[in-house]
Amino acid sequence: MIKAVTDNKEQYMELLLIGDEQEDMVRRYLDRGDLFVWEENSEVVAVCVITREGDRVCELKNIAVSPEHQRKGIGRKMLRFAEEYCRSFANKLILGTGDSPLTVPFYEKCGYSRAHTVKNFFVDNYDHPIFEGGVRLVDMIYFEKELR
Repeated sequence: MIKAVTDNKEQYMELLLIGDEQEDMVRRYLDRGDLFVWEENSEVVAVCVITREGDRVCELKNIAVSPEHQRKGIGRKMLRFAEEYCRSFANKLILGTGDSPLTVPFYEKCGYSRAHTVKNFFVDNYDHPIFEGGVRLVDMIYFEKELR
């Protein structure tokens, strides 16, 4: 079951840090974003944060599934939920991710197209090296999907 969270969003920081490893980066968008949690048996196992970026565009700022619940389709279902949620007020959903062998194929399989790249994003904005799937993240790859 997916639920919206409006108060005390910081209580989900542990899960949010799976999707974005640096707490001050998460805090930059958490208050202005819409936070949703996925619950199974009264346990929160996944989160996502969506922001409205104007001009009928939403951005998926964070999506994360607890390690013990990964590879069960929850991330894909959360992504579909985000698309449906945004569809009523946005024409496009964008998201940024590292150039990782784990995330890039996932978003491509979900129908997202590469939009642009922000060079050195992870080097310039994070206080420590970020690794995913054995690869150091340097550039942020933006993906987009038309919702209408």
